[in-house]
Amino acid sequence: MREDSRVTPLHDLSSRGFASDNYSGVHPEILEAIVQANGAHQIAYGEDVYTARLQEVFVQHFGAGVEALPVFNGTGANVVGLQSMLPRWGAVICAATAHINTDEGGAPERVAGLKLLPVPTPDGKLTPDLIDREAWGWGDEHRAQPLAVSITQTTELGTAYTADEIRTIADHVHERGMKLHMDGARISNAAASLGLPLRAFTRDVGVDVVSFGGTKNGLMLGECVLVLNPDASAGLHYLRKLNMQLSSKMRFVSAQFIALLEGDLWLRNASHANGMAARLRSALEDGIAAGECPGLSFSQATESNAVFAVVPAGVADRLRGEFRFYDWDQATGEVRWMCGFDTTEDDIDRFVTAVKRELAAA
Repeated sequence: MREDSRVTPLHDLSSRGFASDNYSGVHPEILEAIVQANGAHQIAYGEDVYTARLQEVFVQHFGAGVEALPVFNGTGANVVGLQSMLPRWGAVICAATAHINTDEGGAPERVAGLKLLPVPTPDGKLTPDLIDREAWGWGDEHRAQPLAVSITQTTELGTAYTADEIRTIADHVHERGMKLHMDGARISNAAASLGLPLRAFTRDVGVDVVSFGGTKNGLMLGECVLVLNPDASAGLHYLRKLNMQLSSKMRFVSAQFIALLEGDLWLRNASHANGMAARLRSALEDGIAAGECPGLSFSQATESNAVFAVVPAGVADRLRGEFRFYDWDQATGEVRWMCGFDTTEDDIDRFVTAVKRELAAA
């Protein structure tokens, strides 16, 4: 038997990158919450005191009458939430860049059995006019019925809907007998960007169901399907089990969300991530002005924790020898640089130095 019971890490603890806010570890306060929830026995499958307390925490943020159902991941939250909002013949209008359309392996269609009606957008954001490109054909038995709209906050392009924009969409959608879903994988980043409480751009402006994200904001795992309008959702408890999203030891998912939302950790983490993205963009803009970043341009506004840029051919591949990140559009040289709750100023400064070096070499 080993005398030293500590586990040796299998990875380089100095390794940093800008690929995804999913790459980060778990926030220490979240880890402590998991430890505190451990020990003794609690009733399984959500009948535990932590999941009960979680309902109270969500009420504090969103008001009475809301219900939160913890699930394992974001795709599961979207599948279960949307499935609860629509009949089998229902269709969902979404931005072409939406996660449900591009990054969920077809799960909304193949697992949930829903038809997606994607609409191209310049900035990842839907508008009433864009929605109306697919909001038609009600009563036509040959067409999947557009009965819900899904918006992403913040969007896959790092942009944020304002509360007024969401209210306009919600009114437009509801007037046509449809429901409004929000994929809130980065909802905390949106709140930090807008300077608004969570309720102000969700329940107060007409959103019906939210996929509430936690993993990208410091959790080990877990999201929640948050029902803001009970009339817009049915059968969630059955659908969660049917879709293999019912955790037996749910207290450990709920305990994480309590730690995240009971105080201000959710906002601290998101504000820090947004701030690091702003620092990255500002430093590179200064570099452009000083002639130190030839060929670099930005393709989207930086309104959360994502920076979208266009770099000359070959630069991205050379940078990836030191920092991991993803191409967004290889044909145009567009890349995405993501920051997280654990991104440091030193990370940003080292990356900016590397970007300038490779741009100069190009």
